[in-house]
Amino acid sequence: MTKDWTPATWRSKAIEQVPDYPDPAALAETEKRLASFPPLVFAGEARKLKRALAEVAEGRGFLLQGGDCAESFAEHGADNIRDFFRAFLQMAVVLTFAAASPVVKVGRIAGQFAKPRSSNSETKDGRTLPSYRGDIINGIEFEDGSRIPNPERQEMAYRQSAATLNLLRAFAQGGYANLDNVHQWMLGFLSGSPQAERYGQIADRISETMNFMRAIGINSENHPALRETDFFTSHEALLLGYEQALTRVDSTSGEWYATSGHMIWIGDRTRQLENAHVEYCRGIRNPIGLKCGPSLEASDLLRLLDRLNPQNEPGRMTLITRFGHERVEAHLPRLIRAVEAEGRKVVWSCDPMHGNTITVNDYKTRPFDRILAEVKAFFDVHAAEGTHPGGIHVEMTGKDVTECTGGAARPVLAEDLSDRYHTHCDPRLNANQALELAFLVAELVKKEHERKPASQVVNF
Repeated sequence: MTKDWTPATWRSKAIEQVPDYPDPAALAETEKRLASFPPLVFAGEARKLKRALAEVAEGRGFLLQGGDCAESFAEHGADNIRDFFRAFLQMAVVLTFAAASPVVKVGRIAGQFAKPRSSNSETKDGRTLPSYRGDIINGIEFEDGSRIPNPERQEMAYRQSAATLNLLRAFAQGGYANLDNVHQWMLGFLSGSPQAERYGQIADRISETMNFMRAIGINSENHPALRETDFFTSHEALLLGYEQALTRVDSTSGEWYATSGHMIWIGDRTRQLENAHVEYCRGIRNPIGLKCGPSLEASDLLRLLDRLNPQNEPGRMTLITRFGHERVEAHLPRLIRAVEAEGRKVVWSCDPMHGNTITVNDYKTRPFDRILAEVKAFFDVHAAEGTHPGGIHVEMTGKDVTECTGGAARPVLAEDLSDRYHTHCDPRLNANQALELAFLVAELVKKEHERKPASQVVNF
């Protein structure tokens, strides 16, 4: 175990982005009840994810991390979970065939309820109320009672996470993830798409491979790997009282694990070295993500890696860069060079969403071309530095929403934003845009794969 650390030592540190609960006794009672609840995930699952991420850190895999901006109680339902999982699997299959190496599948789901805010309050029509911080804390309705932080919401978030995980495990292991199904879904996307010819080469390769496997007797009936998949969950560890309540000692290793999700990350607003969020995350053994924005200095990044991963354990740290499409070349190279010079084992992942938010027609949106431009710049910088662009981190949904503009396959125009703008917080890629992004990233991954030395290539 980490010396001088317990799940509660963060309480002695300065903290950012903390809600102001009006009844501390009620909050303490809620956290006490949560501490008696069963874990949502297990230490062995988190270790399995860490091993997979260690392979990505060595250039032998790719991380696909994505899901909702902020999960909501109102939109929780089997159909929404199914549609997200379906879109996510299609993205993963496209990337797997392009890279000819494993894709690690990590959802922003079953725990992504809390959101950092740039201001503690919000004013409308001369009236000021606390900011909406996610359904685990308060309600989105601009009303006095709704915006007051309510600890009972934490139990609602726990129960929704448990139900979501139950369905995801059934989908992943019960046959819904069958490769034949996923391929047919993808062909459905291509039919009628103006980009069908461009993306058809990858789809044709997948079809040829599957036909060959069937011809030699390899199918989902005799090979479970073709009908099952590993799927992991992640969220930003923002509400530390909730995280502490679900932190448990693993009976096999004697180490502490967050059992709220397989992987948790520290946001760009809460990564202060001496503050509470870093203090909490240094003691748990889960894989940890760290959002890296334009204000992060290389020296500070190295100090954070020292604090969060002093043993330089492969698979422990994923650095999720989020600069904005025009600022990647100004910031990413210096971070890569500092990390490489110190020999740190990390996964580099690109979040092309958060740095590319603009306002159009009074709606927050993210233009698809800017999202793609940041991903391209991310790959270009890694190619120049001789390092592995290890993943992407996107906010997406399986629904046909109109929140991000653009996309060549089925474009969303500025005037379309009001049609199906359903997000509780930030704009998300819809299912078509997410799959189109996967095809475009697949082209970049394939180029990166082709420049690797033969010794680094992993084939099935």
